[in-house]
Amino acid sequence: MCLVQTGDNRYDLPLMIGRLKGTIIDKEADGAVIDVNGVGYAVSLPLNTLAALPPLNQEATLWIHTHVREEEFRLFGFETKQDRTAFRTLMKISGVGPKVALAVIGALSGPALLETVQTADSKRLSAIPGIGKKTAERMILELGGKLDFAKDANGGAGAGFGGVYAELDSALKNLGFKAALVQKVLSDVKSEAKDETSFEVLLRQSLALLRGK
Repeated sequence: MCLVQTGDNRYDLPLMIGRLKGTIIDKEADGAVIDVNGVGYAVSLPLNTLAALPPLNQEATLWIHTHVREEEFRLFGFETKQDRTAFRTLMKISGVGPKVALAVIGALSGPALLETVQTADSKRLSAIPGIGKKTAERMILELGGKLDFAKDANGGAGAGFGGVYAELDSALKNLGFKAALVQKVLSDVKSEAKDETSFEVLLRQSLALLRGK
């Protein structure tokens, strides 16, 4: 971690870390250690990001949320910027801390969470360990209109280990669509998409095609 030294020889809060690119040198049940130029960063990860990590000693890029609370300093890593945005938005809900927010993102990617909120599917949220019916309903109410992925939408900024289409594939499968059908629809969408087409637009197009089949 990087500390800022003040004039009276005290060390102030760590500098915020937004992204890490390095070698995976260790994996645990709740995260991984990423070596960046000889410094090992311990990063807490949601289950979906942990499962998508490459093997040990290979390179990975993670979008980081730096969590600072009094004496606590933790790094939370995500495969995509959409997942990080969803995590940060969840953290703004009263009574939702890092543990619950991480569990939600581990079960639902950012786009899948957006779909869950838009369809008011409280059962899907309450199926996540640690989230009861009332909490799920409150989440849907408070998240309404707040999951803004516009700044994360283009493939270069928002893509994870497999790019924007890999994220689309994951999101659509998380919504319950069969893999073979998802692949066919993504192929159709990709053939007609322009380079600047946003993730959100691609998701809407994919869902329209899937629901029409």
